[in-house]
Amino acid sequence: MNKVYDVVMIGAGPGGYVAAIRAAQLGLAVAVVEKDVPGGVCLNWGCIPSKSLIHHASEFRSLQHMEAFGVRIDRSGFNYGAVHAKSRLAAKTLADGVSGLLRKNKVAVFKATARIAAPGKVALSGGDGNNLTLQAKNIVLATGSRPLALPGFEPDERDILSSSGILALTKLPRSLVVLGAGAIGCEFAYVMNAFGVRVTLIEMAGHILPSEDFEVARVLDASLRQSGIEIRTDTRALSWQKNADGQMVRVETGGKEDGIDAEKVLAAFGRTPNTTGLGLEEVGVKLDARGYVLTGDYGQTSVAGIFAIGDIVASPALAHVASREGEIAVEFIAGHPSLQKRVAEDMVPSAIYCEPQVAGFGLREDCAAAKSIRFKKSVFPFRAAGKSVAVGKTEGLVKILSDVDTGEILGAHIVGCNATEIIHELLLARSSELLVDDLAQTIHAHPTFAEAVMEAARGAIGKPVHL
Repeated sequence: MNKVYDVVMIGAGPGGYVAAIRAAQLGLAVAVVEKDVPGGVCLNWGCIPSKSLIHHASEFRSLQHMEAFGVRIDRSGFNYGAVHAKSRLAAKTLADGVSGLLRKNKVAVFKATARIAAPGKVALSGGDGNNLTLQAKNIVLATGSRPLALPGFEPDERDILSSSGILALTKLPRSLVVLGAGAIGCEFAYVMNAFGVRVTLIEMAGHILPSEDFEVARVLDASLRQSGIEIRTDTRALSWQKNADGQMVRVETGGKEDGIDAEKVLAAFGRTPNTTGLGLEEVGVKLDARGYVLTGDYGQTSVAGIFAIGDIVASPALAHVASREGEIAVEFIAGHPSLQKRVAEDMVPSAIYCEPQVAGFGLREDCAAAKSIRFKKSVFPFRAAGKSVAVGKTEGLVKILSDVDTGEILGAHIVGCNATEIIHELLLARSSELLVDDLAQTIHAHPTFAEAVMEAARGAIGKPVHL
């Protein structure tokens, strides 16, 4: 093609499409190359459909609360296929919305597979690429990630499922073994259990959600066990084989081996970057040993004019991180560099959406102890908050870690109803350099779940009221 684009995005996930729209807003000529559907894995086969399933799982589970009041509910007509269809509709609606936003901002979209032929040249193949080569002053790599496949547990989407494969199921299995109790594993364990599937959750680390605070993980662990999920930590999956029930997974706990039977197995070991087949090494883009692109400030790679964002760099593999990294990169390209040269990892909120929800950011207590960092800890349990008691959502706590001398917020962790929403008050306070004293003196409406934040802050300054 004769047209020279200011920026060509390779990938239209939450990193690529947000960056493309921001670049267009800044007056740049932008093209996006996406081999699948705009929105990426997150929107189409991750965040959005999984949250739809979680919502309906919570609604299904809530039926038992109505039965406690004498309401008779007939579940015999329950159709999981309809639940699945609703999740796909949510994904399609938002994917169509992303396509509309790209059109609105006059971003050229090519449905094709992309490869960097040389700095400033993106070769297209398949789809509507017709072997075109796009001329680009700058290239932004936003190709995302895929489920990590460990030897012996490679997903075939029939017996061994990936996170995408389990989202494609239209019929519930009788039983499920989930390998990996990170965010993905815990969320799907919750969903399947809520719909009546017998679930066993396996984690090699000492507690579920090993990247989260151990106290909030402990609360979720107790809740999942109470709902009937079998949880085995400090346990390693060794192998699997087919049997009469479906699959039998061999595991090792404390040096002892045994087998767990289930109809299906979900391999939730994490994700790995999509950096192969892009021509990166041929043009000199440097990768680390795990296949992640090495970047400096503003997402710049080792090759001038080529940037990388999202799951293909070694920052937290989260949609909101990819979006912010994309904005930082294109604002730099447009000559309006942000004061934020890269995403600060201690300012990134995590969010796990099973019930009770888990969220957090910044310093964790175990990390502080390992690094000999002095801190003050304040914990306020949901059971002492009026709203929690009123609506019967007393599982949970707010935990604030603050500087011993200044009261600066170093980290915060929440488990409980609406945790993924509440966390942002604490994150905003941290980014605005507010102290725990400022939160403690901020009037919170009563009764609300957010009062637990105020109470935790009051505890940090030695002025607790409701505890």
